[in-house]
Amino acid sequence: MSVKSSWPLWEVFVRGKRGLNHVHVGSLHAPDAEMALRNARDLYTRRNEGVSIWVVPADAITASSPDEKDPFFAPSGDKVYRHPTFYAIPEDVPHL
Repeated sequence: MSVKSSWPLWEVFVRGKRGLNHVHVGSLHAPDAEMALRNARDLYTRRNEGVSIWVVPADAITASSPDEKDPFFAPSGDKVYRHPTFYAIPEDVPHL
């Protein structure tokens, strides 16, 4: 096994200049967080389009399965108060 393949996998999220949130852009292998951040900068923001980068160890991410979406999200269906239909949103509130 090569040294590179024994490095942990990092998931990379970039926030663009016009974006409000970080978007998953890919993955890379690196020996530590600092090197992952530097490599992510070089690989995913070559055209100077990012303003912020997050690198997260892939094994630190816990995700739901798309196959289980119906039973997983079903409990939220009866909570109508979570939907913005019961109150007025002021005009001066941005990004809501």
